[in-house]
Amino acid sequence: MAFKQNPQTPDSPAGENKLATKPMFPLVLSLSLPAMFSMLVQALYNIVDSIFVAWYSESALAAVSLVFPVQSLMIAVAVGTGVGLNSVIARRMGEGRMDRAQSAAAHGIVLGVFNWAAFAVAGFLLAPAFFGLFTDDPEMLAQCVSYGRIVTVFSAGIFVQINIEKVFQATGNMVYPMLFMLVGSIINIILDPIMIFGLLGFPAMGVVGAAVATVIGQMASLAFSLWALYRRNPGLPVRMRGFRLDWQTVRDVYAVGAPSIVMQSIGSVLVAGLNSILAQFGQTAVSVLGVYFKLQSFVFMPVFGLTNGVMPVMGFSYGARNRERLLQALRVGILLAAVIMTAGTLLFWLAPGALMGIFKPSPELLEMGVTALRTISLGFVPAAVGILLSTLFQALGQAGRSLTVSAARQLVVILPVAAFLARYGVGYVWRAFPIAEGVSLVLSLVLFWQLYRTRIAAMDTAPRAAAEEDGAAGDEALGDEAAL
Repeated sequence: MAFKQNPQTPDSPAGENKLATKPMFPLVLSLSLPAMFSMLVQALYNIVDSIFVAWYSESALAAVSLVFPVQSLMIAVAVGTGVGLNSVIARRMGEGRMDRAQSAAAHGIVLGVFNWAAFAVAGFLLAPAFFGLFTDDPEMLAQCVSYGRIVTVFSAGIFVQINIEKVFQATGNMVYPMLFMLVGSIINIILDPIMIFGLLGFPAMGVVGAAVATVIGQMASLAFSLWALYRRNPGLPVRMRGFRLDWQTVRDVYAVGAPSIVMQSIGSVLVAGLNSILAQFGQTAVSVLGVYFKLQSFVFMPVFGLTNGVMPVMGFSYGARNRERLLQALRVGILLAAVIMTAGTLLFWLAPGALMGIFKPSPELLEMGVTALRTISLGFVPAAVGILLSTLFQALGQAGRSLTVSAARQLVVILPVAAFLARYGVGYVWRAFPIAEGVSLVLSLVLFWQLYRTRIAAMDTAPRAAAEEDGAAGDEALGDEAAL
């Protein structure tokens, strides 16, 4: 099947597509800014939500903390599936195969429903046994089970909405995905104090109120996204009538999505491992780590929003066999990410005390936190380059490379290094972060150079059949991983 360089879309004049023709810097900015803004709102929500729960009671905060790994796993599955969907749709559009892109979008809806059903059943049936592994306090267990069942059984708003969001992003539409997240986050923030503390005539529901506020926000976002998908999505109409499951499409989605799911799930293992290492220094050290992860989200979230804008450009350029556009997208993405991370580094170095002060720290927590923030932030700029290279790997269907880098960064390097440095004192543990970022950067560059020599350099001169490329995506990802 021949490649069509510029399939027509309503976003540009006839015969053109802005992903193929618009100057790269303004294109990346226009695609990324809405996602970056929505990511910042999400980061704000995460902090505000924790504050409200903590104000209600310490046991409520502890219960929500115990459920957090389950929610992280749900988000990992949802976002990982969406990343794979984004990659497949963008590549098929770049190849000019709009019918296959539409089929992939329809599969995204179905896969979201399947993922929701799996977590809903597991959450309802297994919640008492699972949370019983972590606490034998009857009150705490009851709160965990109530919160856990609500956020899993009513989780369709996560799984389906995120896939719809990725459909829009794959076509270059970043405004609606921003609005989807804003609607859910704002409704959640408004309802949290009302339902937790019992305001405006509502009963005080405590941790249950927090869960109800969360799922109402998610379902509102889902309803809005479904409306937009069928009423405001001319770039890629999605038709479910006559839908038939295509296992090749599912395979293509998870060839990229499965490693992404694993990569995001690794974060939960990382936090648990670091908490275990820091526990020997007391609760203060563990608290510093928790505060850091809250604060760093305001630096990393905009970069992740940037990758949402860069990935469809990379995927489209790769599908269209346009090497120069692909490398331009990578260069612009790295430049913008480096600027964001440099600003974050300066903030963590110049005002660490003010940042820690948001959490009303004790003198010991403040002193330890200032050291931690300054030390860990030394790895921000190297992380920017590594994140954009991983985005390139995913956009090109080479997710095995991203998985390798993520595993090295979050498990293979940082945990052993942190455990080793802990023998010299807690101040040395924080150095494991920039060390891990430096090692992962070197590994990312090596993998990129291999990919450039074997695939990217020949893009303009040796295009392959579209069907062959899609069919081999999963084998390539696994082959990359095995080769290492």
